[in-house]
Amino acid sequence: MPVIDADTHVDESEATWQALEGALARYTPTTMTPPEEAIEHASLDPHRSRFWLVEGRLQVRAVRDDEHHPARPRRELEDLEGRLEDMDRMGVDVQVLFPTFFIRYISLNPEPEAALASAYNRWVAERCAQTGGRLRWAAVLPWLDTDASIRELRWAKENGACGIFKRGLDLLKPVGDPHFFPVYEAANDLDMPLCVHTGHPGSDGDRGFPIMSAFLSVVRSKLPARFPNLRFGFIEAGASWIPYVLSQIAMNERSDTLHERTVKLATSGDLFRENRLYVSIDPVDDVEYLLTLGTEDNLMIGTDYSHSDVSANVSALNEVRRWADSGMISNEAAGKILEDNPKAFYGL
Repeated sequence: MPVIDADTHVDESEATWQALEGALARYTPTTMTPPEEAIEHASLDPHRSRFWLVEGRLQVRAVRDDEHHPARPRRELEDLEGRLEDMDRMGVDVQVLFPTFFIRYISLNPEPEAALASAYNRWVAERCAQTGGRLRWAAVLPWLDTDASIRELRWAKENGACGIFKRGLDLLKPVGDPHFFPVYEAANDLDMPLCVHTGHPGSDGDRGFPIMSAFLSVVRSKLPARFPNLRFGFIEAGASWIPYVLSQIAMNERSDTLHERTVKLATSGDLFRENRLYVSIDPVDDVEYLLTLGTEDNLMIGTDYSHSDVSANVSALNEVRRWADSGMISNEAAGKILEDNPKAFYGL
């Protein structure tokens, strides 16, 4: 069974946008770096002092060094052999790749959103296709245009994607909003899981809240019943929020039963397994407690390879191995977190 790093990233580069040609070329993101004196005057964080100019707006294009991150060519998929060597050293057979640019990018216009999503998907698909299945990727969809999203989803499935990248509040709508249902129906039929990943076009301080909101939206809107083959993942926010959302679900159920406090709540059974809800954990989470909540078949882990924010931990998978070696969790549970559960979720 392969060891799967359930959450890694690429850093987009100028090569990412090469498919934007003709009339669509005007949407090509351009790198902007202020003069050093302007950076000092504005007291900009040196790591956030470079920008993409896209649709007339600036968004951060992070500055990363090669000391605290994988080498730039490996982050930007220029050096595929070097990235695979990193994976070998980490004891990883497969990495699932998520974007960086689209964590923050928001468009109000369907045409550029669709053009940028399409260019990204074709770039990452072409690079991953050269790795013999060791690099897999989550597709970016243009949520403003449902028909374009479904076309892009079908192309992505045919070209090696193993999931759909989605933020918790795309279009300022909850994950359970009917606007997304046609895409979910297509994903259900294509066996493409929905990967609700942290995304923060505004403040960096809201990492976990959209994920919690998305989880509650999925459960309360009964999406798993509506789309019986669709799997739901909640990525890069750890799992310490699980007890809180379970309590919210329980209180909601209690309210629905006229405040009957003795009712048997769905949260006490197989909520995760029956609803196909998967969560990527962080080594700081209380994994022993989380496993008591019926999550053993639904927890995964990722390193956030490429990044160095609060979620990044290139030794995360080794932490799971250490838990098993120390007796904190069973070898069987460790195997599920590292291998079985991400394999089932991503359909690998």
